[in-house]
Amino acid sequence: MKYFGFLRHSLLAVASVAALWSFGEAKGCTGISFKAADGSYVVGRTMEWGSFVMNSRYMIVPRGYTLMAQTPSGDEGMKITAKYGYVGIGVLKDNLLAEGINEKGLVGELFYFPGYGVFEKYDPKYNSTTIEDGQFLSWALANFATIDEMEQALKEIHVVPYGRGFGTAHFRLADSTGRQVVVEYLDGTPTIFEDRVGVVTNAPSFDFQMLNLNNYVNIMPGSAPSREIMPGVELRPFGAGSASLGLPGDVTPPSRFVRAVFYVSSARTQPTGYKAVLQTFQILNNFDVPVGIEYPDPKIMPDMLSATQWTAVADIQGRKFYYRTQYNSSLRCIDLNTIDFGKVKFQLRDLDLTREQPIEYLKIS
Repeated sequence: MKYFGFLRHSLLAVASVAALWSFGEAKGCTGISFKAADGSYVVGRTMEWGSFVMNSRYMIVPRGYTLMAQTPSGDEGMKITAKYGYVGIGVLKDNLLAEGINEKGLVGELFYFPGYGVFEKYDPKYNSTTIEDGQFLSWALANFATIDEMEQALKEIHVVPYGRGFGTAHFRLADSTGRQVVVEYLDGTPTIFEDRVGVVTNAPSFDFQMLNLNNYVNIMPGSAPSREIMPGVELRPFGAGSASLGLPGDVTPPSRFVRAVFYVSSARTQPTGYKAVLQTFQILNNFDVPVGIEYPDPKIMPDMLSATQWTAVADIQGRKFYYRTQYNSSLRCIDLNTIDFGKVKFQLRDLDLTREQPIEYLKIS
């Protein structure tokens, strides 16, 4: 196999974020990535949340824009002034940044990490260098062109959890050099894992996910050969793909991690970044989560089409950011090359103008 993470809170925003972090643990996202033959590097992820619609919006942040990070006490934290412009997707009313790419090609993604992450304990004396976990990506994309730069500055900031008693997050970052890492706070300090498989899900920690791959050493592409197990008794595969029998199909994070690594490692190398983007969306289809899978009682199921609320893919070399949503599977693209980040204004807009899938009706004569 080739192997290959600010703003002031209104009372409504506070309640929404509290709900986001405190709902059940069956919330999962899946991230994959590909390198194309032309040198393009593509990173994509799904965003699953089956409890309520997160009112996600795309965000355009210009150079020089200043965000005031918040602290658990409600006091102002670090002042984050954007050295680089970036685009991304924010969730809920307070613009918690869940995904984005900056003009230098640094990509950052937030993934839910319940029950395992332990951030630094909040200390008000460090307010000027403190950010909450939901502001980590804003800090990273605003300030750095590469993971190396981010890694050097990480020791100078204090990352604390949002509020009290809520779930934590971990983060994937990728840059134009081809490096990809997962940043996890496991004991109050950051741990950086090199992500050589190009995949990330949720809990447990990334080192467990990599070790767990060894349980599937027998899984491979193609079909298993027929074989005689005793005289006159031959076992034959029922169809294509029999060599992958035993690949886990449930939606738990470890199973999704194994399945994603298998799909990524067995995929064809695409000739261009654009083709790699399309391949990434197609493979991420396999990780869409039906909303009903989380609810044993249909009466309490929310009115949503899918727990997969949106899927986003960033073409790092091409500086393009694509997304689709549960309401509209058409691909939409923000081309960073067309944005003057020195002049553009800060923007925050709904991912969908209308929550309805466009349908093309064919004219048959």
